[in-house]
Amino acid sequence: MNLLRALATVSSLTLVSRVLGFVRDFVIARAFGAGVATDAFFVAFRLPNLLRRMFAEGAFSQAFVPILSEYKNRQGEAEAARLISRVATLLGLVVLGVSILGALAAPLIVRVTAPGFADEPDKFALTVALTRITFPYILFMSLVALSAGVLNTWSRFAIPAVTPVLLNLSFIAMALFAAPYFDPPVTVLGWAVFVGGVAQLALQVPALKRLGLLPRFELRTSDPGVRRIMKLMAPAILGVSVSQISLVINTVFASFLQSGSVSWLYYADRLMEFPSGLLGVALGTILLPSLSKHHADADRERFSSLLDWGLRLTLLLTLPAAVGLAMLALPLIATLFLHGEFTAADALQTRSALIAYSVGLTGLILVKILAPGFYARQDIRTPVRIAILTLVATQLMNLAFVVPLQHAGLALSIGLASCLNAALLYRGLRRLDVYRPAPGWGLYVAKLCLALLALAACLHLTAGDAEFWTGASALARTGRLAAVVGGGIVVYFSVLFALGFRLSDFKRRAA
Repeated sequence: MNLLRALATVSSLTLVSRVLGFVRDFVIARAFGAGVATDAFFVAFRLPNLLRRMFAEGAFSQAFVPILSEYKNRQGEAEAARLISRVATLLGLVVLGVSILGALAAPLIVRVTAPGFADEPDKFALTVALTRITFPYILFMSLVALSAGVLNTWSRFAIPAVTPVLLNLSFIAMALFAAPYFDPPVTVLGWAVFVGGVAQLALQVPALKRLGLLPRFELRTSDPGVRRIMKLMAPAILGVSVSQISLVINTVFASFLQSGSVSWLYYADRLMEFPSGLLGVALGTILLPSLSKHHADADRERFSSLLDWGLRLTLLLTLPAAVGLAMLALPLIATLFLHGEFTAADALQTRSALIAYSVGLTGLILVKILAPGFYARQDIRTPVRIAILTLVATQLMNLAFVVPLQHAGLALSIGLASCLNAALLYRGLRRLDVYRPAPGWGLYVAKLCLALLALAACLHLTAGDAEFWTGASALARTGRLAAVVGGGIVVYFSVLFALGFRLSDFKRRAA
């Protein structure tokens, strides 16, 4: 399989999901604005979403995919199928217990993750109720992550990439049509999370069945493969927890700031996640199975070459996205969210957070490319140590920035910490001699810089002023933004083409 084609497939399906995600946020912003109700929901959803990233898409995937690839390549598909059943059984039981415990401990969880809410009894009670509704999401998504790991290892990238669409459809449908039947109406968002989790798991089942890999109940904790995955998961959970703990601490800080701060950070983060998911998650998804196979084959040259390909492609696509987010922060926010209860003041506050986030976009995506270089080698301890150092640096920056910059300071801390994380991962791979940069990097970066200067000039000349974006009609904003973004894309890639860049240069076969 051509990895560039696989990337295009995963990214295009992710694009559908992200576009629907913005429709979802548009619907939520229009219906509920940015205030007490949305702050309560975003806090309630953050912890189960955090646990999903820790247990499911984070630590579990990092430990499971490399070992599953090893079983498939060295021991055959029958042994791999047995491993899948045994891992699925143990994972399901553990996460079911976590879901039940989380629902029971919801008041304590809210006190810890948003202590500022305790002074407002109604807000606190609403957050607790929403937390209980959303907590089972971690069970559904852990099993979805296992299914996705299996399908990606068998080079079936499409189904895992399209699965998140169902959560967004659940949000949109329930917020538009079911909200009047709930009291208070914002609880409809909690049930949308529950329904979306069930739908995503249901979509994976037929794909696994077609491959003959649908898990059966088989509890074997003594299985060597299961034990190896559990052993790798321990440091992986710590490593993923560090980045997610950073987000929780940011929520704690934001809960003491003015009402709306949590929501402003959320909407800015949603825009930040668009290129992050489209590029970083997609590249990391297709790289990990091939890197794992190159490591299992002891092919150091192909391993290094594949990482080099990923880094070049990341800079090519991520740097213009970072420039675009920073320079078009207000146009993007106004076009997507400035409707109904979401005001111009909310848009301006969200803009400052998005500009701060954009500083770290390239670092954030580079982490998703560099970290698989360690995971594929079943080395999780090194990224964990780097993540802990990054967490300490993040909190020091939070203390320095939160007073003068308020919520934007919290976003800036995350952005700068992502750059630090990427730099340390790169240094680690170089010191281990796992990654050796291919010739031509200096000229490559110089050409990128010229194209980025042309892009920045184009956006500066065409973006317009703040008064237009906060005062124009929705149709006018949409048309203007489409023209500005389209013009920027044409200018950037035209300059690259003139400098000798060709699509065929980035073709790469999967392992």
